[in-house]
Amino acid sequence: MNKRVLVKFSGEALAGEEGYGIDTQILDYIAEEIKELVDNGIEVGIVIGGGNIIRGVTAAADGIIKRTSADYMGMLATVINGVAMQEALEHKGLNARLQTAIKMEQIAEPYIVRKAMRHFEKNRVVIFSAGTGNPYFTTDTAATLRATEINACMLIKATKVDGIYDKDPMKYPDAVKLDTISYDKALEDHIKVMDDTAIALAKDNKLPIVVADMSEKGNLLKIINGDLSKCSIVK
Repeated sequence: MNKRVLVKFSGEALAGEEGYGIDTQILDYIAEEIKELVDNGIEVGIVIGGGNIIRGVTAAADGIIKRTSADYMGMLATVINGVAMQEALEHKGLNARLQTAIKMEQIAEPYIVRKAMRHFEKNRVVIFSAGTGNPYFTTDTAATLRATEINACMLIKATKVDGIYDKDPMKYPDAVKLDTISYDKALEDHIKVMDDTAIALAKDNKLPIVVADMSEKGNLLKIINGDLSKCSIVK
């Protein structure tokens, strides 16, 4: 089995209790989880959202900022998070490279898939930032696109819940966890964990999406090694 994965983190996950900005302790925890994967011979790509700084949809909500500009602002937020993640990984002794879908050479490499593949061959973690480089596309879609381009065996969406439920488990105590769900069912039900464009792209490319709790220490490695007890999978 191909041992290359892409892990998607939300920007909000980096914010911690404050709900805004970057909590370096959470950054350090994530870097440790990624290090465990690399130490076990797994090639890792990462996509991080930008919601801890700004979300395009929210910034454009009252019409003062155009949606296209707001989305570019959101893309820049993901680059800030990418720089922080690269620093945290290097602090752990890992080799990491940040690539951006929008050129900004002083900060990161431009996204080139062949270059990314070369980094994987050299045991480097690659962080893909600035989304797809286009407005109207989420970082979920960017994560699915990059996972497909780098031939990842799975896309792991690291969230605050341990999988997909039939309704919001935070609001409804009787919510039932779904261990597996088909792409078509996920699209039909508009599941909240991934947007429809991302799921449709994953379906077209037969890319499994695993939804897991990022706070469960060691869970990423367990999932890659076949333990799917604490996650849900869209396939």
